Amino acid sequence: MNKTINEMDSISPRKKSKYSKKIIYSLLALLLIVVIIVIYYINVVLSFAGDISDPDKSQFADVETNEPLPVWEGTDRVNILLLGGDDRGLKENEVPRSDSMIIASIDPVTKKATLFSVLRDTYANIPGHGNNRINSALPLGGPSLAMNTISELTGLSIQYYVYTDFQGFISLIDALGGIEFEVEKRMYYVDTADDPQYNIDLQPGLQQLDGSTALQYVRFRKDALSDFTRTERQRNFVSAFVDKVKRTSSLIKLPILLNSVVPYVETNMDFDDMVKLGRLGFAIDTTSIPSVQIPPLELLRESNVGGADVITVRDSDELVEFIQEQLNPVIVEPIATDSEAEPTSDTAVTP
Repeated sequence: MNKTINEMDSISPRKKSKYSKKIIYSLLALLLIVVIIVIYYINVVLSFAGDISDPDKSQFADVETNEPLPVWEGTDRVNILLLGGDDRGLKENEVPRSDSMIIASIDPVTKKATLFSVLRDTYANIPGHGNNRINSALPLGGPSLAMNTISELTGLSIQYYVYTDFQGFISLIDALGGIEFEVEKRMYYVDTADDPQYNIDLQPGLQQLDGSTALQYVRFRKDALSDFTRTERQRNFVSAFVDKVKRTSSLIKLPILLNSVVPYVETNMDFDDMVKLGRLGFAIDTTSIPSVQIPPLELLRESNVGGADVITVRDSDELVEFIQEQLNPVIVEPIATDSEAEPTSDTAVTP
């Protein structure tokens, strides 16, 4: 030990200076690399935010009514409407209906989230257009009308939306490297009038779903309960997706991830919104996100209006109350039994 110390002491001041400079240069080089990476990521995100939030590039530009929307201040609950569109078989300039509608409701105080999936055949009032299936709000007035329609139905202030179609969904999952997921049963469905790429053929069990097979999973609806079980699967898959995105390996792929979905995604979030919501998203426990169907079975009625099968809400006020109960559950404390009760001064206590 003394020899080592003596050897270090024997190094000339000039050599010590060279050694110190090498360390400083190495640290500066490392810092420069980190700065370059950070700038690169910021530029990627800025470019992504600009592309997907540009109203001039929106496919809904011709129908968008620009309904006034509530502003999120950052401290109150934020509600984001996830819209999945089905553009198969559409004519040029024709706008798709929303095939799936999920509300991600997040409380920034408790850092808890709840997913609400709205049944697409729900018969509701579409402001300015009368009553119709709720999925027709999107082609009638764009995302802002869809947001206001669902807000009126649920009583939730919806500040943001994110829209993608089938190809965007496939690209997103593929860019993530797929998602490990449990397929609960055999799923098979073929529509001879549809493109073969949209056939559904899945075996049960834990497996790695790529973009194509993941789309098959969330689209399958040939169950006894049809769209009811489909929306439940969609909510469960969204939870698994969010959990995958939060992993470090997914963050490394961020530039690839964002660039892969730019042509297929639209939103009204700007860069600052994305940063705030991204920070909030990483604080949420994704292992326990409740998922709820809207309207619930006890509040819906299957009806036929004008020859079309629709779902009507039995009581709109009760639906709003139901949603608030899901967001603010009452915790009932267990009642202590006589044996668990604290002894009083009159109770003999055995030492």
